[in-house]
Amino acid sequence: MSEERPKRIAIIALNGTMDQAYPPLILASAAVAMDMEAAIFFSFYGLEIIKKNSNLKVSPIANPAAPAPVGNFRVPNIVGMLPGMTDIATLMMKSWMDKAGVASYQKLLEMCIKSGVRMIGCQMTMDVMGVKKEDFVDGIEIGGAATFLDYAADSDISLAF
Repeated sequence: MSEERPKRIAIIALNGTMDQAYPPLILASAAVAMDMEAAIFFSFYGLEIIKKNSNLKVSPIANPAAPAPVGNFRVPNIVGMLPGMTDIATLMMKSWMDKAGVASYQKLLEMCIKSGVRMIGCQMTMDVMGVKKEDFVDGIEIGGAATFLDYAADSDISLAF
């Protein structure tokens, strides 16, 4: 009798904002904690997540589902364009995550690497954007679309953020 392979999740991280860094990292770390194999393919702005000393921010513009910062008062979208609003939105999210006991995205990234999540930086995007492997934290593999598709072809779950 052959041994059954573990379930597998394949995730694409496309966005480089703090709020978009959490879902792929949380899901991948949860998957390996559940004895699944996990891989994240970082493409385009998603490469920002895996850069050394990254300082991801939250955009206050075009995010109408974000919780109201004061009571039920919703800040009009145009206010998000004022200088300093990105920093305020970022501080608010950090505060919410701290209050909820959620690790920072940097800690989640570290946990993913240490727990064996396969972390793949997109070679083509690196070439387009002038990013070098040395720009990334340790533990990042470099590969192209074929590398990720080979992994994803045998996945039980595929997601993109």
